[in-house]
Formats: sequence, structure tokens, C-alpha cells
Amino acid sequence: GHAVDVPTPILVPSTMTSRRLLSLLVAVLALLSVPAAVASGDAATATATATIRGRLQMPDGTAINTTRVTLNDGQYSTYSQADGTFTLYNVGPGIHALNAHNPTQHFATVKIQLLPDSMDSPRCIEYAYAGATKQSIDHPLVLTALARYQYFEPRPRFSPLRILKNPMMLMMIVSVGVMLLMPKMMEGLDDEQKEQMRQQMDMQNKMVSDPTKAFSQLFGGEEEAGPSASEQRRIASSKAGGKTARRGKRD
Repeated sequence: GHAVDVPTPILVPSTMTSRRLLSLLVAVLALLSVPAAVASGDAATATATATIRGRLQMPDGTAINTTRVTLNDGQYSTYSQADGTFTLYNVGPGIHALNAHNPTQHFATVKIQLLPDSMDSPRCIEYAYAGATKQSIDHPLVLTALARYQYFEPRPRFSPLRILKNPMMLMMIVSVGVMLLMPKMMEGLDDEQKEQMRQQMDMQNKMVSDPTKAFSQLFGGEEEAGPSASEQRRIASSKAGGKTARRGKRD
């Protein structure tokens, strides 16, 4: 028979192989544990919530019940209880605006800041209206009604002064005053000035009754204005002189 050559196996130390495998396994586990730790931290942060508590009351301390309380314009909402207390659960971190919606009473707005590392101690700031002075308040909240809504304007009472404030009444008073004072004002005038004033008053009356005719007379339209007062007196005196002369001739 022929001799068969059998290859001699290479012997690897078992201790060296086990160490390499162990170090490789530790490295893989370390790499896998880092994302898991980050994910667990994010999940813990995302699930961190707080509970907001408070009470609604009147200025004298009387509780206000059945009032809707909202956070972030309705993202969270609840109603006050018989003792005026309210509770909002599972509120996440961030800055939130709390409002109490009562049909007859006005409450201040509260800004609430919840930090992820201090969810149990929210920071609260209260202000009566936009632009008003802000002040820090404690938690649980105690909100007191600031004002009462007025939906209807009260009916004004009768007063003589309200009648005198009417523009039409003022015009009537002025007109009556002018009518009473006009005769006294005309006493110190001569005949020619009185006649001019009468003509002006006649012109005003015509303008009120017939504006077209008055303007036509004023600007020399269809009808011409009559002679003035001085001309009328001169014509009357000349007529009277003519009559006297004719009588003398007859005599």
C-alpha cells in the first residue's frame, strides 16, 4: 500500500481566542447600550407631566363654581367644583396660558412655565389684561374676580340739561334771543339803515322760500332790484315839490 500524508493541524491557544471574543462582545454591548440609554432618557423626558391646581373666588372669598378653565385656548380644559377648585392633569413641559371663562366675572390670565427638570414647581405670572403689570403668584393658584361684565347700558334718567344739549333746542333759543333783541338793536338806527336791514331780511326770506328767484334778483337776472331808500325819498320829495308848484300856479 501507499502511505497517505495527513496534514498536521495548527493548534491555537484557547485562552487567546476567548479573550478576543470577550472583548469584542463587550465592545458590541457598549455600542448598543448608548442609543438605548439616550432613548430611555428621551422617553422619560417626554412622559414628564405636571398637575395644575387652583381655586376661583370672589373678592369676598366666596367660591365660584361651574366655570370653565382652559389651558392654551382649550388644549386642556376643566370646570371648577362647588368649592371653586379646579385641576388640570398631565400637562407637559413648556409655557402655558391659563384662562377662566365666566359669563359674569373677569379673571386675570396666568402664564405658567413648566421646566423638564422642575415639573413639580411651576412658575406662574398673573396679569389682568394684555399690557397690564405682571406679578408672580404661587402655586396652587388662587384667582380672584377682578371686574363684573356689563352687557347692557343703563337707561339714562330724565334731566333738563339733556334737553338744553340738543342742537335743535340751542338753535331755537338763539333764534328767540335774536327776535327779542332785534327791536332794541334797531332803535338806534336811522331810517336808511332800517330800510337796508328790512331789504336784507326780505332777501333772506326770499332765499328761504324761493332760492332761484332770489339769486336771479341778486345777480341781475330776470327781475331787477328796486330803487334804494335814498332814491325813494328823493323821488317822493320831488313829487311833493312838483305838486306844490302846480298848486301855486293855479292860485
